[in-house]
Amino acid sequence: MTSTVPVPTGDQERPPPPFPAAVVEEALRLFSKTARAHQLYLPNNPIYLRAVESLRAAFRAIWQHTDEIVLDVTETELRWEGTGIIAEPEKSSDSLPWMFYKDGIRELRFLRGVEDEELLGLLEILKRVRGASPEEDDLLTMLWEKDFLGIRYRYVDLTVDATAPVDSIDAERPTSIDPREVEEAPDEQDEQRRAGIVSLEDFDATLYFLDEREMEYLRDAVRHEYIDDLRQNVVALLLDIFELQSDRAVREEILSILDNLMLHLLSAAQFRAVAYMLRETAAAATRARELDPGQRQRLLSQPERVSKPESLSQMLQSLDEAQELPPQEDLNELFEQLRGSALGTVFAWLGRTQNIRLRTLLEVAAARLASSNTTELVRLIGLPDKAVATEAMRRAGALRTAAAVTPLARAVSDQDPAIRLVGAQALGEIGSPGALQLLEHTLGDADREVRLVSARAIMQRSYRQALPRLEAIGKGRQIRDADLTEKMLVFEAYGALCGEAGIPLLDAILNGKGFLGRREDPETRACAAMALGRVGTRYAMECLTRASAEKEVLVRNAVNRALRGGAA
Repeated sequence: MTSTVPVPTGDQERPPPPFPAAVVEEALRLFSKTARAHQLYLPNNPIYLRAVESLRAAFRAIWQHTDEIVLDVTETELRWEGTGIIAEPEKSSDSLPWMFYKDGIRELRFLRGVEDEELLGLLEILKRVRGASPEEDDLLTMLWEKDFLGIRYRYVDLTVDATAPVDSIDAERPTSIDPREVEEAPDEQDEQRRAGIVSLEDFDATLYFLDEREMEYLRDAVRHEYIDDLRQNVVALLLDIFELQSDRAVREEILSILDNLMLHLLSAAQFRAVAYMLRETAAAATRARELDPGQRQRLLSQPERVSKPESLSQMLQSLDEAQELPPQEDLNELFEQLRGSALGTVFAWLGRTQNIRLRTLLEVAAARLASSNTTELVRLIGLPDKAVATEAMRRAGALRTAAAVTPLARAVSDQDPAIRLVGAQALGEIGSPGALQLLEHTLGDADREVRLVSARAIMQRSYRQALPRLEAIGKGRQIRDADLTEKMLVFEAYGALCGEAGIPLLDAILNGKGFLGRREDPETRACAAMALGRVGTRYAMECLTRASAEKEVLVRNAVNRALRGGAA
């Protein structure tokens, strides 16, 4: 029984589902799979028969909770009780929501017992609709002809506003025609025909002429055929057979085909299809019934096999030599399916490849892989391979991985200054108390760059526990021999942390005199003035004011700049 009342389109408040949505979701998933099997196989095919039996069992499970289910139909979803059960964003002839929606159906209602006979009738209608031409009946007409008892639906009439009122059409026609005008007016169409001119209007009413709606349908169909990825369809078909067919020989053959197909897809750089295969094989390993443990392991080990250094290195080698690279989204999808063991191989290639575009793609994909495999990331920091360890430290810093502090402690004690520098940078980005404590010890490192990175991180993180060490450095002789950049950074870090307690030391350096009236060198005094500006208190401003008339240009400029900064 049907109704032409339009379905409300506004959002309505819905109560919680009366029973778990997973029961309905499983039934509709099997309905979609059975519809595909109905299209591919004959009615006596064992695969088709198993699919139908599974579908009937899924609907019987629903009737244990209710006597009917009501599905709302949108362009891309079948929804039950406000929950999306089937979501297919692509509007194509294979999309179940779109097949119902485009012909006006907005609600489907399945009643108890529908699985016995009428579901098969609905599957036959869907098969006819998929292969129907524009001249054949639409889905709504076919449902009306079947007159189902257990399947009800609501629809909107898409043709209500498609025609103009009769009165307006008649008003445009002349009420009378003068026969003399017809006789005297030249027949332009006859003249064009005599001149050999072909007009498109001549074919407007012919049997094979297509209107705009039909032309748009053909364009969409051709566009869909070109963009549709047949590789994923092949994988889905093979896994459907694998799940439905329990014969061991058949499943072994399918596993062999999947192995060969995996190699083909990897060599062709079809990473989106590879990611789809890895994702679906893992799902098939949990869904397939009566599955041999060895076969289950082969399915579940697919991501591990692709993640092995031998396989992954060959793939990255082909990418490094390729003229065109895959999209970033495809590579990200593949890396999301890989295991953490792939990180070491990827990090090694990041330091080896000369292809800048490939490096960018790998860095983004590796960052996503590292974020979900922190244990492996921490392990790689301690490897003797410096290229891998360096990249692992960079990723640990970017991800602020606190677990990496322990291996980074060994890195900042390494004999290689480059390793110590990367380790200090990573500790500064992590910024945890343990990381900053390690950086405090690197303030006295033999390498200037390491000292600068450590002082800058301590100042930015306001790590006051490092104040005694900074004060000792400010009083020591080594800082006097350092360049101006390092002096300024150390004194500014001290000024940012010391507060009122550090003013006497800074004032003594800026305004004090030593033995025989000697002062500190101008660079050190200028740095002390900038540090007082960082303190910014009233007492600090007084110390700066006493030095405002300093003769040394470098010192006077630093004092004036610090006074302006303190006043601001």
